Amino acid sequence: MAKLSVLDLANIGEGFTPSDALRNALDLAQHSEAAGYTRFWLAEHHNLAGIASAATAVCICHVAGGTSTIRVGAGGIMLPNHSPMVIAEQFGTLACLFPDRIDLGLGRAPGTDQRTWQALRRDYQASERFPQDVVELQALLGPPREGQTLHAIPGEDTNVPLWILGSSLFGAQLAAMLGLPYAFASHFAPQALMQAIEVYRDRFEPSAQLDKPYVMVGCNAVVAETEDEAKRLFTSPQQNSTRMVRGTRGQLPPPIDDIEEFWTPMEKMQVAQMQACSFYGSPQTIKGKLDPLIEATGADELMVAAAVWDHKARVRSFELLAEAMS
Repeated sequence: MAKLSVLDLANIGEGFTPSDALRNALDLAQHSEAAGYTRFWLAEHHNLAGIASAATAVCICHVAGGTSTIRVGAGGIMLPNHSPMVIAEQFGTLACLFPDRIDLGLGRAPGTDQRTWQALRRDYQASERFPQDVVELQALLGPPREGQTLHAIPGEDTNVPLWILGSSLFGAQLAAMLGLPYAFASHFAPQALMQAIEVYRDRFEPSAQLDKPYVMVGCNAVVAETEDEAKRLFTSPQQNSTRMVRGTRGQLPPPIDDIEEFWTPMEKMQVAQMQACSFYGSPQTIKGKLDPLIEATGADELMVAAAVWDHKARVRSFELLAEAMS
């Protein structure tokens, strides 16, 4: 049976503040821990009015400090925005504070627009160095070597587990070559999912961290007591995706009664492609919708996002999902 985990973007809903979003993230993590989820990840995004997890390592510390058993990590850190040394020190510190509970997922995309990337003081070649930077980061988090002169303190010998995140064949090939677990971002870019998983498994080389392929599949899943209520709650992520298509992203909107009045037929088609791995349902129906995805991909783990505007409804969605999938 596939494990279940939570991807939280620390969404800032319309009418709420970043402080609300960060408090809600911790509350959701505590409920997720109680419900038996494996891990709780936050993601790095910049210059977005609707996401509060830009300082991802700080957010992870906030969540890990308020929980006790659930794994907490980044899903992910966009490594081109940072030096490997700084990330090794940040996550090495987290590993010292919360032993055997920290994960570090790494992405190649900048996770932002060009102007913000410039504000982060990064250069255009940073993404091209991603494989080398992953290897450098891995070495900084590993045991010291004879003659080594650069040390991440804290960080060295913490062996924080690394994950490669991706939505294309590039990440699949890199994860396979390095023998790392692979997380596919099918919750927003599902097009290459099956091909990427096949490439990853075919080319996987065992490593000190992992002896066989491990696939995490991202999806969106919203669960409510009734099918109709879940459908209504799901209009928030549908509106969010439509705004992405329009280039008018903002804070997470509340649900609406009729999504057909919100989008055009062309936008509906584009959103449907983005949300091919997105589902809503009741406790009685949601398992039947997720099981085919698990079976088709052979996923070892599902990483579930749920951009529900009302916090109590979002917490309840994850509780109902855990019950339905158990």
